[in-house]
Amino acid sequence: MQGIFNPQDYPDLLVGLGDPDDAAVWRINPDQAMVATTDFFTPVVDNPYDYGAIAAANSLSDVYAMGGRPVVALNIAAMPPNLPAEIIGEILRGGAEKTRQAGAVIAGGHTIQDREPKYGLVVIGLVDPKKLMTKGGARPGDILVLSKPLGFGVTTTALKADKARPGDVDEAVEWMKRLNNWAAELAVKSGVQAATDITGYSLMGHAWEMAAASQVGMRFTWEKLPFIKGAFGYADEYAFPGGAYDNRLYFEQHVRFNRQLPENRQLLLYDPQTSGGLLLAVPSDQLAKMLDHARELNQPLWQVGEVIEGNFIEIE
Repeated sequence: MQGIFNPQDYPDLLVGLGDPDDAAVWRINPDQAMVATTDFFTPVVDNPYDYGAIAAANSLSDVYAMGGRPVVALNIAAMPPNLPAEIIGEILRGGAEKTRQAGAVIAGGHTIQDREPKYGLVVIGLVDPKKLMTKGGARPGDILVLSKPLGFGVTTTALKADKARPGDVDEAVEWMKRLNNWAAELAVKSGVQAATDITGYSLMGHAWEMAAASQVGMRFTWEKLPFIKGAFGYADEYAFPGGAYDNRLYFEQHVRFNRQLPENRQLLLYDPQTSGGLLLAVPSDQLAKMLDHARELNQPLWQVGEVIEGNFIEIE
């Protein structure tokens, strides 16, 4: 890509060609920049409304991961020609209402026919360039904070195999539909410079992307990592999606386990997430105030590790 587009030729492209991140960022003026991203995927749950809402929350999350505020979105949809219009309408309604909850609006979009449903959004947001969060801003001594629990991938895969308990699915769905807006706002107010959202590459994959971009290491404490209640049971049944094994194959060279964990517990750290939480590198002197404000907003935050010197992800 850089052979065709030289980043130095586009000084207002703050994030994009040179250092890939969760979204592209284009400077409009010294106090405002545009954040642009897109994402879409096949259904992860059976309820069409929930599917639309989850897909929208997932797409919006990339703007939040940059410290931005979504303002406008476009639908991207691929639907089978024989899919009832009522189901398509519910998918789009779920996406529209979640986007409205984020304070943005769906202004149009594009739809094609395909054998398997696919839905997501193009999202445009705004951010103050001076408060921009990227994957490359983590520093040793920062505290790692997570805004949603883990285990969505193994739970929704169990659902596809008709092995998931309804209560476990309901818990996963509620978390996946939850916006990362409050977590992002708290991060920006706390001076966080490094963030990413945990999605298809898993906690280990996205943590490594942040560590590599920041040229640091990260240490996670296993007991501090949050999981939804059904995750361990489905892990015991090895109900992992294929992406978990792909993630492990690709990222395990960057991960060191300083404690004994069975394979199925290790795989939970490579479990692909849909609409997962933000992973934030919080300056240590801002952590207590940030957690206090989070409690006032009823925004869950988990302190899960720390940024360290080095070039590995460690699990202790």
